[in-house]
Amino acid sequence: MRRGIAATALVATLALAATACGGDTKGDGGETKAGGELSGTVTWWDTSGDAEKATFQKIAEAFTAKHPKVTVKYVNIPYGDAQNKAKNAFSSGSDAPDVIRADVGWVADFASLGYLDEVPADAAKKVDAEFLPQAAASGKFEGKTYAVPQVIDTLGLFYNKKMLADAGVQPPTTLEELKTASAAVKAKTGKPGYYLRGDDSYWSLPFIYGEGGDLVDAKTKTVTVDNAAGVKAFKAARELVSSGAAITNATDGWNNMQTAFKSGEVAMMINGPWAVADTYAGDQFKDKANLGVAAVPAGSAKAGSPQGGHDLAVYAGSKNRSAAHAFVEYMTSQDVQVQSTKELSLLPTRTAAYEQPDVKSSEMVQFFKPAVDKAVERAWIPENGALFEPLKVEWTKAVTGASTPEDAAKAAGTEFRKILKGWK
Repeated sequence: MRRGIAATALVATLALAATACGGDTKGDGGETKAGGELSGTVTWWDTSGDAEKATFQKIAEAFTAKHPKVTVKYVNIPYGDAQNKAKNAFSSGSDAPDVIRADVGWVADFASLGYLDEVPADAAKKVDAEFLPQAAASGKFEGKTYAVPQVIDTLGLFYNKKMLADAGVQPPTTLEELKTASAAVKAKTGKPGYYLRGDDSYWSLPFIYGEGGDLVDAKTKTVTVDNAAGVKAFKAARELVSSGAAITNATDGWNNMQTAFKSGEVAMMINGPWAVADTYAGDQFKDKANLGVAAVPAGSAKAGSPQGGHDLAVYAGSKNRSAAHAFVEYMTSQDVQVQSTKELSLLPTRTAAYEQPDVKSSEMVQFFKPAVDKAVERAWIPENGALFEPLKVEWTKAVTGASTPEDAAKAAGTEFRKILKGWK
């Protein structure tokens, strides 16, 4: 499984030994340096979406202005395929990227398998000192730092200000208010008020947290998705659809949801800062001021939204580790994070970036930063990403009525325990 890495690591070790004995000057990953300069190719797998990838490619390739002898090979990998595709490449050592843009939920998984190179000690200290603590936590595994936070995010309620105003309602703060607001929108326009994403389990988390639940309790190694709070969350989501307050779809939820919201077919949806640039492209938001964002509506216990984001990590088998780590440092620098905020409304992970004018003046940052500060930190366990596939299956069944909420929650719990060996 890890032969590709083992072999590459051995080559790197031998290269370092040769350097110590007076051989050619080499980087820690084996790339030749000319006069101490970084050189070679850094392949970056970026998982950003269509609205973001051109900006990130432009930023990434500008790295050569700092290091002219390094070539950045930009590769955009669809997010839905990226985790498994990266694991296959890392395990074989064939055509693997030097740097991966990893969802925060993937880092512990990759690190536990030995796929990631540790962040150099000086850089790791800077992550602890200069980055948001909750962002820094996502890049750690067993006390070591394996990734540097690039962006941080959470979910919020996106709403069409004009449609809500025409219906005479305010942005809902609870699920009950959401039902009322949706009914008012439908009475005024004949269109449903809310699009509930039914094909992606990440969107189940505000419902689960809202009922006081969680997927697991990592401290006690207990599966909690199928407890009373979990069942209540599945019921709450199903009731939004069965009552007519929401519409949903079991497939292609992102495109269906975005299209419906951007065209005014629905007045509200739950989404994150990564969706802002694409949303502004819709007919309803040619006037950007028409887009409103509020906290996700609270369930019976509280309002809760997951901490998300993406980290940058270096492949342990990279032949260009020095250049790769330098690239990660550049891509997570304050200047680049401020540029990402200005052009894409993404939230920085560096604390000091929030004092910069282009960040302070961003309306989306003004909303999402307080929301991020209150977001629920997920369990940073290797199995984190693996839990979302069975949860997706059962979440879809519950919200579409293909299964009862009770049966769906129970089935999710059963699958979780198969993944989390020995957990209660």
